[in-house]
Amino acid sequence: MKLDEAIDAYLFHLKVERHLAENTLLAYSNDLSQFSDFLTDAHSDTPRPSPAIEAISDADISAFLAHQLGESVKTRTISRKLSSVRGLFKFLRRSHTIERDPTAHVDAPGYGTRVPTVLSLDEVESLLDAPDRSSPEGLRDWAMLEVLYATGLRVTELVTLLIKEVDLHAGYVRVVGKGSKQRVVPLGEVAIDALAEYEDQARGQLLANAGGPGASPALFVTRRGGAMTRQAFWKNIKRYAERAGIDKPISPHKLRHSFATHLLERGADLRIVQALLGHADINTTQIYTHVARERLKRLYDDHHPRA
Repeated sequence: MKLDEAIDAYLFHLKVERHLAENTLLAYSNDLSQFSDFLTDAHSDTPRPSPAIEAISDADISAFLAHQLGESVKTRTISRKLSSVRGLFKFLRRSHTIERDPTAHVDAPGYGTRVPTVLSLDEVESLLDAPDRSSPEGLRDWAMLEVLYATGLRVTELVTLLIKEVDLHAGYVRVVGKGSKQRVVPLGEVAIDALAEYEDQARGQLLANAGGPGASPALFVTRRGGAMTRQAFWKNIKRYAERAGIDKPISPHKLRHSFATHLLERGADLRIVQALLGHADINTTQIYTHVARERLKRLYDDHHPRA
């Protein structure tokens, strides 16, 4: 089997059997295309044909990583590319296409653990109070911010929420996350109240020109009748951060980081936080324990008389 054929088969497996999201599939495709281009000298005057998958060695993979380093690609990005290549060869090994995995003894370039920065409780309160609730858009944005902080949803999960996935009486939302995996996340009282007020007073006004409240299945909508987009909400949250006087870099994901860290600081079990965030691997959630410990240490140093 040729490399390009193997890549096509692997991407088909990721799409059809593992149901990965389009953005994730695109990232895998780009990484593996770069790997293939490197081995075939695709951009040279005399490109080579796609190599046989059995002929690719660990030296080829190490050379690809070294080339990326030489192009000043960030080490974290190179590690992701190696992960994509590893996934390809593990797939081929499991399907008995190859007998030996050439990535088994290839190490990713080292990099330090990037600890996410989070908002303080006061900053979160200021951000949540920033929207003008006298307008339908302000009520919508307030409800979105309250739900985001109450649930720790990814921004894509937030903007794609449907009316039918929210149960205000039971106090939860049903979320379709990465890999089309579903999870149920509870809503706090404030978020429930914010959603109820938005649905009662603002959603119908926003959809008035599009046919009324039943015109769209999306929970969070615009006056054009469609769902709020990731890009528009990103701009909104930056605007509200400026209004709240927050000078830290801000994004919807910052509230997700803050949600997880504040839970752990108050004694939440790591496995519970993992389930709420929708992490497949608890090691991904583990990073927030470092954030919580650092914040607790700073509080101790600032306030304890013997610090």
